[in-house]
Amino acid sequence: MKQMEDKVVLITGAAQGIGFATAKAFAEAGALVALADFDKDLVNKAADQLRAGGYKTLAIVCDVSDDAQVKAMVDKTVETFGRLDAAYNNAGIQNVLADAADQTREDFDKVIGVNLRGEWSCMKYELQQMKKQGNGAIVNCSSIGGILGGAQRGTYHAAKHGVIGLTKSAALEYASKGIRINSICPGIIHTPMLDGMLNSGQTEVIDAMLKSVPAGRLGRSEEIANAVLWLCSDASSFVIGHTLVVDGGYSIQ
Repeated sequence: MKQMEDKVVLITGAAQGIGFATAKAFAEAGALVALADFDKDLVNKAADQLRAGGYKTLAIVCDVSDDAQVKAMVDKTVETFGRLDAAYNNAGIQNVLADAADQTREDFDKVIGVNLRGEWSCMKYELQQMKKQGNGAIVNCSSIGGILGGAQRGTYHAAKHGVIGLTKSAALEYASKGIRINSICPGIIHTPMLDGMLNSGQTEVIDAMLKSVPAGRLGRSEEIANAVLWLCSDASSFVIGHTLVVDGGYSIQ
């Protein structure tokens, strides 16, 4: 029997990068996968790609900063597949690089709205369903930016620090109800988001960070996907409120 045979899994930010790699990992493990993303064309393409491989998938368009869309996303998943066994709240964006005195309220609200309030909203509606079932597993995506500081990235790091706090607090509330909640902190992973940072002129910064990775390379999306899969599986049944860092050793120096 496959690790996640017939389990229903919801993944946000699932159209590409870590999100899509995670959707693929869960599908290969036997899960029924709902892929959610704000980009309609990309998420439909991603779901179709998995469906062509014989996997059961559902594509949902969702902006996680909109509570109504998040509720509709969870409702659609349950309406289609009958329940919700696991969720990976992965959707996120980068902030506009700026020193603290020069950051704008507009960018702050946008980043917090997706990276922190968005994960809070997803968890809220996922938990409402899992409470009815009496079980479930949630993984919230933080970042090494959730445990470290970063010049000109204060807004992003504030949001990712917040994700860890939300995760630990909710984990305490729901552990006795059969629901496990954990967070994951990816390091420098080769994704479309990283490519966008390189294309925006951040090559020197990324190169400098990469030189500090003890593993000596970029991480792969599949490596994060495997960690999320483990956190949602019965193999991690006693892991609750944990912050799993997957960064090639970057943060231990």
